Amino acid sequence: MNEVSAIYTIQSKYASLSTKEKKIADFILKHPKESVNPSIEELADRIGISESTMVRFARKLGYTGYQRFRIALARETIPSNEQVFEIGVSDQEDPIDTVFKNAQDTLNETYKRINRTALQQVGKQFSEAKSIYLMGLGGSNILALDAYHKLIRTGLNCQYAADFHMQLMLASQSSEDDIALIISHTGSGHDTLAIAEEFRNNNCPIAVLTSNNRSPLAKMTENVLHVATGTNLLVAESFSARIVSLTIIDILYVEVLERMKNLGVENLNKMRNVIAKRRI
Repeated sequence: MNEVSAIYTIQSKYASLSTKEKKIADFILKHPKESVNPSIEELADRIGISESTMVRFARKLGYTGYQRFRIALARETIPSNEQVFEIGVSDQEDPIDTVFKNAQDTLNETYKRINRTALQQVGKQFSEAKSIYLMGLGGSNILALDAYHKLIRTGLNCQYAADFHMQLMLASQSSEDDIALIISHTGSGHDTLAIAEEFRNNNCPIAVLTSNNRSPLAKMTENVLHVATGTNLLVAESFSARIVSLTIIDILYVEVLERMKNLGVENLNKMRNVIAKRRI
């Protein structure tokens, strides 16, 4: 769809909308900026309609899906500097202060809401699993690689791939004796959900690390490791979400080592010794 005002499109097609769709239109026209940040699940709850109605609404406006409509609405209502920094920034603010404060706020907010039971359960599953599959696409793949880099030191059997098709292939080999950690900021990407579905088909337990604990991906598991960013989920490369996700991965790493006790320390020392030989 060409760059046409999302607000104008709603207004021009308002008469053709159904009663439920007009309810969505009325809410968005009255609260355009507030309608951008919530996920489709959260906004549907707030308005009092179903998610499928939200999707039909976007398509009736001419968008291929709700996410495309949401992006168009964001371009129109969210200041460009806020799209970059995830939060509002004035010309007088120092970008260094802004980025650091946002990271600190996200760390603090996630710490307040951290699900310790889920972290302990995932740590237990990691330490007992036959194989640990570490999955993520796009920016989340960098986080999956960091998890692989950490957990391989424990001596546990870790599986990682950068390519989507390779991840699907790995998922096809999983079993109920394994565990998969799937990382996704939004938790709504088609490819990510396809990988998760393959794990489910093989009865492989799934843990999810995400900023959207009401996403389709999060609904596929009981163990959601939630990053409470409080920022726009349209910023898929969220600075603060990445930093907090790395922290949660560190927590899992420590949790696993504590459960493995002496064996974990021995494997860690093996890694340190072999790396030390390559240093001057």
